[in-house]
Amino acid sequence: MSTPTLAPAPPLSIGPHTVQPPVVLAPMAGITNAPFRTLCREFSGGKGLFVSEMITTRALVERNEKTMQLIHFDATEKPRSIQLYGVDPATVGKAVRMIAEEGLADHIDLNFGCPVPKVTRKGGGSALPYKRNLLRAILREAVGGAGDLPVTMKMRKGINDDHITYLDAGRIAVEEGVTAIALHGRTAAQHYGGTADWDAIARLKEHVPEIPVLGNGDIWSADDALRMVRETGCDGVVVGRGCLGRPWLFGDLVAAFEGREAGAGGPGGYARPTLREVAAVMVRHATLLGEWIGDEARGVIDFRKHVAWYLKGFAVGSEMRGRLAISSSIAELSDGLAELDLDQPWPLGADGPRGRTSGNNRVVLPEGWLKDPYDCSGIGEDAELDTSGG
Repeated sequence: MSTPTLAPAPPLSIGPHTVQPPVVLAPMAGITNAPFRTLCREFSGGKGLFVSEMITTRALVERNEKTMQLIHFDATEKPRSIQLYGVDPATVGKAVRMIAEEGLADHIDLNFGCPVPKVTRKGGGSALPYKRNLLRAILREAVGGAGDLPVTMKMRKGINDDHITYLDAGRIAVEEGVTAIALHGRTAAQHYGGTADWDAIARLKEHVPEIPVLGNGDIWSADDALRMVRETGCDGVVVGRGCLGRPWLFGDLVAAFEGREAGAGGPGGYARPTLREVAAVMVRHATLLGEWIGDEARGVIDFRKHVAWYLKGFAVGSEMRGRLAISSSIAELSDGLAELDLDQPWPLGADGPRGRTSGNNRVVLPEGWLKDPYDCSGIGEDAELDTSGG
């Protein structure tokens, strides 16, 4: 069966930056640090846009040590993209001006999509667009303070099915000078469960034709990405959980959007690495983390969360999976991988969903948050988180 293709996709313009093909790595807390972005960028041939994990505006303004490490970019990263989280317009404005004046990044994305309780209970992330005036104030401060830097935003459909906000938020974003919008087709209550609503992406594209709209949610393969563009008319895709343990997905995405088949492999011509090839990427990933942190053992410990994603579908026993997931050195990780049957082909079905799938959650919100969609009283610096990375 031949691979579904598009004619080569038109480039995506993010301010002065051309993203071609229009493929973006979604910011993911604890995941999209410099080492993981390096891997994804290598597989893409340097094409696409790769966004940092969430940086809190308060921590940035206070020059928190961990936060300053998280905004480190490799010399080859162009453009440098930072995702900011904030609830207080004044603090967001300070953080954006700091980035612009000190040349810390080339593009700023604002997080209005995170559904985790520690964020939403402060009124942030996916809770914030419900407060229309607060959203407008934050966007005005960000765009005004960014100078020549483009400002984009990522959001969800709303808090739950009874409190849908994305169309109002999209119109406010256009009015305040936001350059592009990414929409995850789920509510905050859904978290990552159920099926993403791609029809909402299409409706947003129709609602804000003035700026690019990017679609996010349930992109597990390059074919999914092509289908999203065909079905919604969106201008590009944002890929998150689909690349967990699969940074080579970006090679597939680039090939698909360029209207050609990807590298050698299985059906459709997309990458189907053997376990030997996967193991080599695992070791490189852990090594890059150690170099970035400045401590091999801490790098391997940070890598542990990735083990199950990389090994998804392969015939690896639970005892060995457990051993690999408690490795504390590159040698220990490499030795464990060497004991596996490394000639295993890419498993059938391993291109499917991965990562968190929980849904139908109660969204934790500040007291009285839903009483008035316009009242912003009680929001200030105290609502800001003081650590980055989600």
